This record gives sequence, structure tokens and C-alpha cells, in this order.
Amino acid sequence: MIKRTLYFGNPAYLSLRNAQLVIKMPEVEKSDKLSDLLKQESVRTIPIEDIGVIVLDNKQITLTQGLIEALMDNNCALIGCNARSMPTSLTLPLAGNTLQQERFTQQIEASLPLRKQLWQQTIHAKITNQAYLLEKYTATETRCMLAWAADVRSGDPDNLEGRAAAYYWKNIFYPYVPFFTRGREGEPPNPLLNYGYAILRAIIARALISSGLLPTLGIHHHNRYNAYCLADDIMEPYRPFVDQLVLSIVKSNTDYQELNRELKAQLLSIPTLDVSIDGKRSPLMIAATTTTASLAKCFSGELRKIVYPEFSEKT
Repeated sequence: MIKRTLYFGNPAYLSLRNAQLVIKMPEVEKSDKLSDLLKQESVRTIPIEDIGVIVLDNKQITLTQGLIEALMDNNCALIGCNARSMPTSLTLPLAGNTLQQERFTQQIEASLPLRKQLWQQTIHAKITNQAYLLEKYTATETRCMLAWAADVRSGDPDNLEGRAAAYYWKNIFYPYVPFFTRGREGEPPNPLLNYGYAILRAIIARALISSGLLPTLGIHHHNRYNAYCLADDIMEPYRPFVDQLVLSIVKSNTDYQELNRELKAQLLSIPTLDVSIDGKRSPLMIAATTTTASLAKCFSGELRKIVYPEFSEKT
């Protein structure tokens, strides 16, 4: 079952009752002009088991410890936003799989050649998806992209990922944004990409934990200050699906200069994006668990290849 992504951009009291998320609005609860009946009718409830991601985008949101415990037991990801409404924190459960200790050991003991091969597969999948997006939605020649994807070697020592990225970002938004430069602090639509990637990162991190893997220990990314190196690795082939959504916003003549609530609502649909994986069509959030489960099997020696999503003619 596809889990729901919830966004809270106004003050709210969030608590737990009978395995349900209870949502109350402070302005309603504190009002002396509303009857108790109206206050009760304003309360919303959502089953905890239906929730996959919660985005908290207001400083006046209160969560009870009981609710947090229930959300973590349900492997829910909590995303916190800063004053600019950009995601800056991610809270996940410490344990999400009964075989966690065994899988941690297999992940930690993975050989360097194995990790390099897994990174090769990851970059091949990423460049292939980028090439498809360019071919379908722009007039850009993609034979070079497909050649780079085919030429990626173990560990990508030639940095074909970087070469493909330079070509990709130069063309993906052309002619709508003719001189686009990708950067975290760059001009629009960079904020949309940043927001979308933050949602994607939470989805992948959540899936890694559900597969019993340690999101900190990457196969390629290594940063002492980054608690989600593996999530950053595994999300790479998924990024073009976020790019596709942002491109559709840019092409629709929607004003995207400011990341407003309407744009966020569109980006919060990322978990439900339709992808093709392992020969089947699936929501992105479900596909992520397929990918991370295959990664766990690669670490255990059961598989030799990670299962990644791809675009199809119907996507």
C-alpha cells in the first residue's frame, strides 16, 4: 500500500489516539467563540499505518512523544523545514528490520570491488534516465549520453557522471531557462529541485532502514558530517523523476520564482510518481523499497545487480 505524505504549514497540535494521528488547530482550540461541538468537528484523524512522510513547515507545530514513537514504529520519515520553508532535518527510526544486525554486518564488510561495481550500476542507471528525459522532452541530441552510460567503469574513475551532468543541466530546461546553472543556492527552478530532492532523500532513507541497511555508510559518498551517504548514493537514478516533475512545472507557464504552497503540493506528489521497475509499473515510494531490498541482497551475495527504476513510454 502506498503511504501518504502529509504537509503541515500552519500551527497545529499533533497527537496520538487509538493508533490515529490527531490533528487540532490552535486557533480553533483557543477560541472562546466556538462551541465544543464545533471544536470536536474540526479535529481530523489519520491512521498511523497510512503515513509514510510528514513535512513540518511551521515553528508552532507541537508533536507529542507518543505520536513520535508511533510514527517511528511505523517507519515514518519526519522532515523539518527552516524559516525559508526548505527541508533541513530528517528524523527516522533507529531500527526498521528484524535482520538489521546481520545486514549491518554484511554492509560494513562489503568489499571495495563490490562497492565500486554497485556505484557503476548506479551511475549507468542515472545517466540512462537523464538521457531518456532529454530525448523525450527536449530537442537535445542524446547519443553522447547513452555512450557515456555504456562506458561507465567500476567506480566511475573517468567521472562520466560529472561529464553527463554538465551536458544534462545545460540542456534540460532549454529554452525555458536558457542559461540554467544547477546549484543549491542558484536561481529558480533550483529551489524546486532542492525541495524535491529533499523529499526524495527522505523516501530513500526510509526505504533503506526498512531493508535493514545503515543509511550512513555509502557505497560511494563519504562525508563525516553526512548521516545519509547511502541515501545520497541510491537516490541518484531517481533524481530524473524529480527533474521531470519540475520540468513540467516550468513548461506549464506557472510562476515558479517563489516556492509557494501550490508548488510544494505538486512536489509532495513525488512518492506517488509512476515509475517502471523490474518490469512492473509502481509508485516511486514502493519502487524505492524494491531498490533497497535488492541492495541488501547484493551485500549478502544473493544478487549481483541493484534493481533501479527507469522511464517507459507510458511514464
